[in-house]
Amino acid sequence: MSERLKSLAAAGVSVWLDDLSRERLETGNLAALIEDSSVVGVTTNPTIFAGAIGAGDRYNDQVASLGAEGRTVDEVITALTTDDVRAACDLFADVHAATPQDGRVSIEVAPGLAHDTEGTAEQAVELWEKVDRPNVLIKIPATEAGLPAIQQATARGISVNVTLIFGIDRYRKVMDAYLAGLEEAAAAGIDLSTIHSVASFFVSRVDSEVDARLEAIGSDEAMGLRGKAALANAWRAWAAYQEVFTSERFTALAGANVQRPLWASTGVKNPDYPDTLYVSELVVDGVVNTMPQKTMDAFADHGEVTGDTVTGRKPEADEVFAALERVGIDFDDVLVVLEDEGVQKFVASWDELVETVKGQLGSTR
Repeated sequence: MSERLKSLAAAGVSVWLDDLSRERLETGNLAALIEDSSVVGVTTNPTIFAGAIGAGDRYNDQVASLGAEGRTVDEVITALTTDDVRAACDLFADVHAATPQDGRVSIEVAPGLAHDTEGTAEQAVELWEKVDRPNVLIKIPATEAGLPAIQQATARGISVNVTLIFGIDRYRKVMDAYLAGLEEAAAAGIDLSTIHSVASFFVSRVDSEVDARLEAIGSDEAMGLRGKAALANAWRAWAAYQEVFTSERFTALAGANVQRPLWASTGVKNPDYPDTLYVSELVVDGVVNTMPQKTMDAFADHGEVTGDTVTGRKPEADEVFAALERVGIDFDDVLVVLEDEGVQKFVASWDELVETVKGQLGSTR
């Protein structure tokens, strides 16, 4: 057992792995992470599946079988990914039974639907029914078009992982969509205790974009602000979460679960920063931290838990943002760029996945 990851879990942080592949499932790697590394959930995205399906040969037999049945590329992708997610859900069944908010496995709607409300809502239902496990989370992006789809899915009793959240204003809209969905679900007689949700607040990408702009400015004050925006943004998010989920609106929803903040994009991209930065500085009881394997291994090796490093830091965060504005950082523009890039990156990965499967099908026909 990794004692450092165990300490992180004991501090109230749910450790989720940001990766899934058939190799992890079939070799027992994921089972070992559950047993030895305090891993209590998994997140996936189109990039992860593109890498998994494009590497090795563990999917070949299933692709050949589906190809022989005349399945389309999209049907094959859905079958491959939902089978992996279903198997992972089953692997986490005991974790989920013990702690229903955990033992979760996420699967994302097609990124090309990011600006299509109805298409997103329809595919959320399709994936929910296809995986057919109570511990699956359907990932829906926090785009303007995604917000009503989040509400619609929640209203139907679907548990949602809201992804691609970068800023506080959008995060507040995400929480509002979740609460509105719960209110509709309650009116329809759905047991609110069965609905779970996380809000994936992206971290390292914020520093990558802001730091590049600070370096372009180049002043001493600007350079001194590098590596501070992402954490400050997350600390603000936690303060907003505390406000919303202690409100009368939420407490009136009998049996409802909070929508836990999930720290995403926690792999450190700048080698000048500590490789556990977005874990050690985001420790607070009641959050999820989904980590790539490299970050998880780094924390297991030398990460430190020093207590709650988030609560009460909004004033400090506000000072950081005031300083960023003073040196000329337009954070609203940063958020637009990050959301556009986030969608585009997942679309590119999806296109790569389509081409990979198309090639594999072509070789079997």
